[in-house]
Amino acid sequence: MIHEFQIRVQPHEAANEQSLKRYISREKGMDERTITAVRVLRRSIDARQRVIYINLSVRIFVNEMPSKEEYVRREYGNVEGKQPVIVVGAGPAGLFAALKLIENGLRPIVVERGRDVRTRKVDLASIARTHKVNPESNYCFGEGGAGAYSDGKLYTRSKKRGSIEGVLNVFCQHGASPTILADAHPHIGTDKLPRVIENIRNRIIECGGEVRFETRMEELLIKDNRICGILTDKGEIQASAVILATGHSAKDVYRRLHSMNIALEAKGFAVGVRLEHPSELIDQIQYHSPKGRGKYLPAAEYSFTTQVDGRGVYSFCMCPGGVVIPSASAAGELLVNGMSPSHRGGAWSNSGMVVQVNPEDVLLPDMQIDCEDIEAVSPDSPLRVMNFQERFERLCWVMGNHRQTAPAQRMTDFVRGKLSYDLPRSSYAPGLISSPLHFWLPKFVSNRLKQGFEHFGRTSRGFLTSEATMIGVETRTSSPVRILRDSETLQHVGVEGLFPCGEGAGYAGGIVSAAVDGERCALSAKEYLCR
Repeated sequence: MIHEFQIRVQPHEAANEQSLKRYISREKGMDERTITAVRVLRRSIDARQRVIYINLSVRIFVNEMPSKEEYVRREYGNVEGKQPVIVVGAGPAGLFAALKLIENGLRPIVVERGRDVRTRKVDLASIARTHKVNPESNYCFGEGGAGAYSDGKLYTRSKKRGSIEGVLNVFCQHGASPTILADAHPHIGTDKLPRVIENIRNRIIECGGEVRFETRMEELLIKDNRICGILTDKGEIQASAVILATGHSAKDVYRRLHSMNIALEAKGFAVGVRLEHPSELIDQIQYHSPKGRGKYLPAAEYSFTTQVDGRGVYSFCMCPGGVVIPSASAAGELLVNGMSPSHRGGAWSNSGMVVQVNPEDVLLPDMQIDCEDIEAVSPDSPLRVMNFQERFERLCWVMGNHRQTAPAQRMTDFVRGKLSYDLPRSSYAPGLISSPLHFWLPKFVSNRLKQGFEHFGRTSRGFLTSEATMIGVETRTSSPVRILRDSETLQHVGVEGLFPCGEGAGYAGGIVSAAVDGERCALSAKEYLCR
């Protein structure tokens, strides 16, 4: 017999299956000896009050055993010799598009400019050691995309059509822990996600698809406004459909598309800094206890948002127990991101703290950044937000002494408008340099960040502190460009057979929403080829 209950327990009661059995037996009047298994369907933490509770949705098995697998398995057939579809990019959008193509009897040819997920680790380690960035293999480019080594969080607020739960099941089928199916904010972790990505790639190859690394798309091949393939640095690849999933950092792709008169538009995004606190302090604040999280709670998360002068100021991509990483994708630029391992046991917690920027905002006097190295674009160019982004990253590079050494400032010093004469210890491996961010950040950004920090400090006592470090700059929150597509067919508005996809095309934000969009584009490609 199977029962399902909604229960609210204290952390020590949710610690393991045996303690849950005892609780359910006591509260529901059931004989504990007959409860053979407890499966957690949903899990969330309620830390709004001083007494912390865990909200659980559980399935109870009485005198019977549950099935061995906790996830729904998908079937992938052999597609050797089937009609090919080119997938440009091996991030979550591209990989999930490839799997969905296989499910639908099409043969994916995945083209990735970067290196495989394991080899890529060598290039990432080199950034901290040599301060040099491989433009084809870094935290943004390579198998798995930006999410592979920049946290692996699977939480999304997206309500788009598509199965979020289905995406999580695919991750489980390829090696992720089934706990992601239950957690309110699921997270695989940068230590475990690469193996999952490898398994997805191996699945694609085993089924007859192709994955070509270190192969950069140079041009779309178009005849009579229809896709007929792509030109890469290794030669031509022919196909009647292309799923373009190049990620939000492929600036050369945006420029090439613009030169080919592919319809684009400037898109709003957010910019700011990465804010790092001691994780123990965040635990104390969020769990309302000087003892922090204790034995049974995970590293605490937070989510802050407010409005300042008509623009949102908010936390972004919060990484409990994580590290700050250098996230440049080319020489001469400096930007940061955050990531955390599956255990989230690090000494620091970090989050992006960013200000909403609309396309018209980059034309304001307070947002102008002088930069001789980057050519200006016209005020009506669809690349104008990207141009601002590049100038911002270039400015940060200069402030970091032309290295990956990041300019930084204590949070309280920033609010007071004074230079930090020393800095707290940090997880940022290339090193920090004290810098007056309050002075050189665009006033549009710095004034709103200051007021946002003051607001967050009032609503969450202890958050605004000299122990917190602002690290510059956070700019890759989302794509600065949208590649226009039809809302129904998902094809580009001017080129048949071209399916702009995922975060790089401006239609997703994060691993899960990108994966969902990849699956949708694969299904649309199937419909197009059938027609």
